[in-house]
Amino acid sequence: MIIEELIDGCKKENTKSQEQIYKLLAPKIFAVCLKYSRNYEEAQDNLQDGFLLIFEKINQFNHKGSFEGWAKRVVVNMILQQYRKENIFDIVSENFPDEVEVEVEEENISLDFLTRIIQELPDRYRLVFNLYVLDGYSHKEIADLLSINVGTSKSNLARAKAILKDKIELNNNLSIPKFK
Repeated sequence: MIIEELIDGCKKENTKSQEQIYKLLAPKIFAVCLKYSRNYEEAQDNLQDGFLLIFEKINQFNHKGSFEGWAKRVVVNMILQQYRKENIFDIVSENFPDEVEVEVEEENISLDFLTRIIQELPDRYRLVFNLYVLDGYSHKEIADLLSINVGTSKSNLARAKAILKDKIELNNNLSIPKFK
């Protein structure tokens, strides 16, 4: 079956089509959920809730652009909405340097380690970091998505980078043998 037929089947609430769409997209949508969730279990919950929402809103998909991209946006917006309800974006001091440079020796850092330390970031920092660094949103777009101001987005990104830099440096120092 081609994707258009599966989408049409989902619009008719055909469970076989929904199952096929789920099997096709679940790994990619789960990667998005992992990026924006606090931990693995929350990502699993967001995956399930996300697909329920995708199937609920599938009639809004108008076959312009990719279905996968549309589905990812639905899930990201759902997760961001959950965070907005929690008021995690209360303003903290915005006096922080705009850019923190982090030099990483790629062979010393595993993807699992990077994923873990990003997930350990406080919610506001993790979301801004993911949206800006990993998904390429501008600070203006992030501010609009999260109902914060541009300065808060910049400050949260700088704080996220500083925290990640400290954790990476600590990890590098721990992994280098010390000789007396």
